[in-house]
Amino acid sequence: MADGEAGDQRVPRQRIHDAIASVRDRIAAACRAAGRPAESVTLVAVTKSVSADVTRLVVEAGVVDLAESRPQSIWAKAEALATVQPAPRWHLIGNLQRNKVQRTVPLLAMLQTLDSLRLLEAINSAAERVPAGEPLPCEALVEVNLTADPGRSGAAIAAVPALVRAAAASPAVRLRGLMGMAGRPDAAAADARRDFAGLRMLRDELTATLPEVGMLAELSMGMSGDFEAAILEGATIVRIGSALFEGLG
Repeated sequence: MADGEAGDQRVPRQRIHDAIASVRDRIAAACRAAGRPAESVTLVAVTKSVSADVTRLVVEAGVVDLAESRPQSIWAKAEALATVQPAPRWHLIGNLQRNKVQRTVPLLAMLQTLDSLRLLEAINSAAERVPAGEPLPCEALVEVNLTADPGRSGAAIAAVPALVRAAAASPAVRLRGLMGMAGRPDAAAADARRDFAGLRMLRDELTATLPEVGMLAELSMGMSGDFEAAILEGATIVRIGSALFEGLG
């Protein structure tokens, strides 16, 4: 690597280290306020706005849980980072079209956007073609549309129990919990907390009324603008993009 290239790498590397440290400090502070250990929250870096080279620096800085919105981005970055150690854990946080299930799901540590029985059926069908003895494809979260806005992604709240029950019974995924977003990206903290509290209460209701689904231990909620509010309401996974990567590409 030429000297100029090395210098170019040092600048984003330090910025990334500093940004990760700042976000981890904020997570720890929110956890203290909630009476929880910082280790109870997983930081997932949303790398959709940055290159594979910058993503590699994130892993080297100790954040191995990475999220993309598009399956094609996971395909490309998983190949580009195939030799990186520790190995990245890929999360899909955008829509998964059924025609991309076969290629995408085996690459995932977690599908955070299981939003319909039709998608679950496609995953089940794809799993039938996996050789015997292979591990289950991935963990999954049911994505919930907390606001009933038809323009938002996620399963309608009324449809969630049936989807949770079916996912818990599926041999193709390991259902771990729920995912949701606050009503608006610029929502006031009180409004965001109300939405996040709604997801937590829905989880608690499901575990009480559907004991066969297990604990549903994970709640993925909170992004760069509202993750502290999410932690106060029980988030175990936060999805952070701009707070880590603003200005980087």
